[in-house]
Amino acid sequence: MDVEQRVEDLRKNGDLHGAATCAVEGFGPEVFGFLITVLRDEQDASEVFSQACEDMWRSIGHFEGRCTMRAWMYTLARHAAARFRRSPHRRPGRHLALSEISDVAERVRSQTLPHVRTSVKDQFAVIRESLNEDDRALLILRVDRGLKWREIARAFSLDDDSADALRRLEARLRKRLQGIKEEIRVRAREAGLLRS
Repeated sequence: MDVEQRVEDLRKNGDLHGAATCAVEGFGPEVFGFLITVLRDEQDASEVFSQACEDMWRSIGHFEGRCTMRAWMYTLARHAAARFRRSPHRRPGRHLALSEISDVAERVRSQTLPHVRTSVKDQFAVIRESLNEDDRALLILRVDRGLKWREIARAFSLDDDSADALRRLEARLRKRLQGIKEEIRVRAREAGLLRS
């Protein structure tokens, strides 16, 4: 049984604690890796990941299933990152005492870091790192993580957009990804990684 189904079964049976734990353990490593790549700082990514886990824990009972749990975790991570960037003076304390979910989040972070540290070694990674944060996020969600366009649009949405608004955002993101790919091609040619 895949993670999506396990989380859904736990939610339907009223085990929100189990569903939250399963979601963080199942999708947390890839979401945390995404945050490290996007934020470019392990400590900031760790802070944002903790906040995203807290947000998921608090709101899992309100999850309506309009996207996959995986996409929802990315959405929560992007929103937590946006709040983190807007708040340069980080608050030392959390809003909730979530020792159990914090333990799960820490376990995921510690298991994810060695993989992320060793994967960013080639010249394409340098080119990718030079992209702005939103472009890196889009590239990771679509190319590395294989999310569907609707899931990516939901992650980039700042609020609960209508279906029409999500379709328009999806179209803009598709076009934007084409521009990102072309920019990477140009930089790769300049660096001698691709032939003209």
